[in-house]
Amino acid sequence: MEPQSLLLFLLIGLAAGWLAGRIMKGGGFGLIGNMVVGVIGAVLGGWLFGLFGIALGGLFGSLVTAVVGAVVLLYLIKLIKRA
Repeated sequence: MEPQSLLLFLLIGLAAGWLAGRIMKGGGFGLIGNMVVGVIGAVLGGWLFGLFGIALGGLFGSLVTAVVGAVVLLYLIKLIKRA
Protein backbone atom coordinates (compact mmCIF):
# COMPACT_ATOMS: atom_id res chain seq x y z
CA MET A 1 0.00 0.00 0.00
CA GLU A 2 1.37 3.40 -0.94
CA PRO A 3 1.94 5.95 1.84
CA GLN A 4 -0.74 8.25 0.37
CA SER A 5 -3.30 5.44 0.32
CA LEU A 6 -2.45 4.46 3.88
CA LEU A 7 -2.78 8.07 5.04
CA LEU A 8 -6.13 8.43 3.28
CA PHE A 9 -7.34 5.13 4.80
CA LEU A 10 -6.36 6.34 8.28
CA LEU A 11 -8.02 9.74 7.75
CA ILE A 12 -11.23 8.07 6.58
CA GLY A 13 -11.02 5.76 9.60
CA LEU A 14 -10.57 8.72 11.94
CA ALA A 15 -13.52 10.58 10.42
CA ALA A 16 -15.67 7.45 10.44
CA GLY A 17 -14.84 6.70 14.07
CA TRP A 18 -15.64 10.26 15.09
CA LEU A 19 -18.93 10.29 13.15
CA ALA A 20 -19.91 6.88 14.52
CA GLY A 21 -19.20 8.12 18.06
CA ARG A 22 -21.49 11.10 17.44
CA ILE A 23 -24.21 8.90 15.94
CA MET A 24 -24.02 6.44 18.84
CA LYS A 25 -24.10 9.31 21.40
CA GLY A 26 -21.06 8.95 23.58
CA GLY A 27 -19.66 5.89 21.88
CA GLY A 28 -16.35 7.55 21.09
CA PHE A 29 -13.01 6.45 22.52
CA GLY A 30 -10.79 9.49 21.96
CA LEU A 31 -8.60 10.24 18.96
CA ILE A 32 -6.65 6.98 18.76
CA GLY A 33 -9.61 4.85 19.86
CA ASN A 34 -11.85 6.44 17.25
CA MET A 35 -9.24 5.82 14.58
CA VAL A 36 -9.02 2.16 15.57
CA VAL A 37 -12.82 1.83 15.63
CA GLY A 38 -13.04 3.63 12.27
CA VAL A 39 -10.38 1.49 10.59
CA ILE A 40 -11.85 -1.76 11.92
CA GLY A 41 -15.30 -0.40 11.06
CA ALA A 42 -14.14 0.29 7.49
CA VAL A 43 -13.11 -3.33 7.12
CA LEU A 44 -16.34 -4.53 8.77
CA GLY A 45 -18.44 -2.19 6.63
CA GLY A 46 -16.71 -3.38 3.46
CA TRP A 47 -17.40 -6.98 4.43
CA LEU A 48 -21.06 -6.26 5.30
CA PHE A 49 -21.68 -4.27 2.12
CA GLY A 50 -20.06 -7.03 0.07
CA LEU A 51 -22.24 -9.59 1.81
CA PHE A 52 -25.36 -7.70 0.74
CA GLY A 53 -24.02 -6.87 -2.74
CA ILE A 54 -23.78 -3.13 -2.10
CA ALA A 55 -20.93 -1.27 -3.80
CA LEU A 56 -20.21 2.39 -3.10
CA GLY A 57 -17.36 4.07 -4.94
CA GLY A 58 -15.21 7.08 -4.38
CA LEU A 59 -14.18 8.94 -1.27
CA PHE A 60 -17.74 9.55 -0.08
CA GLY A 61 -18.66 5.89 -0.59
CA SER A 62 -15.61 4.82 1.40
CA LEU A 63 -16.59 7.17 4.21
CA VAL A 64 -20.19 5.92 4.27
CA THR A 65 -19.01 2.30 4.29
CA ALA A 66 -16.57 3.01 7.12
CA VAL A 67 -19.17 4.90 9.17
CA VAL A 68 -21.74 2.11 8.84
CA GLY A 69 -19.14 -0.45 9.86
CA ALA A 70 -17.97 1.69 12.80
CA VAL A 71 -21.56 2.18 14.02
CA VAL A 72 -22.11 -1.59 13.89
CA LEU A 73 -18.83 -2.13 15.73
CA LEU A 74 -19.72 0.41 18.44
CA TYR A 75 -23.12 -1.23 18.85
CA LEU A 76 -21.48 -4.63 19.31
CA ILE A 77 -19.00 -3.16 21.81
CA LYS A 78 -21.88 -1.67 23.82
CA LEU A 79 -23.65 -5.04 23.83
CA ILE A 80 -20.53 -6.77 25.10
CA LYS A 81 -19.96 -4.10 27.80
CA ARG A 82 -23.49 -4.61 29.13
CA ALA A 83 -23.03 -8.33 29.54
